[in-house]
Amino acid sequence: MANHPSALKRERQAKKRRQRNRGILSAVRTAVKRVQAALSEKNQDQAKTALKDATSSLDGAASKGVIPKARASRKISRLAARVNKFLSSKASPSA
Repeated sequence: MANHPSALKRERQAKKRRQRNRGILSAVRTAVKRVQAALSEKNQDQAKTALKDATSSLDGAASKGVIPKARASRKISRLAARVNKFLSSKASPSA
């Protein structure tokens, strides 16, 4: 346990940041899971909206420094590729 006033302050700040970051990261994980759930349920509209939300959530987390920008970009790219592949496979048989 820290005893110096500046170390105590740092401990308080770290605790606040950790709680904030965990909340943001939890929201990101939930958004990504919603995209995956929509894909497994084969729901086009839900997949599109979930991808939009997940992209926004990942970009926000990256801009705040919760996750690295490259990781957010990679996850967005992979999710978008999966959704686009799903949408194109759904569109071609009916067209």
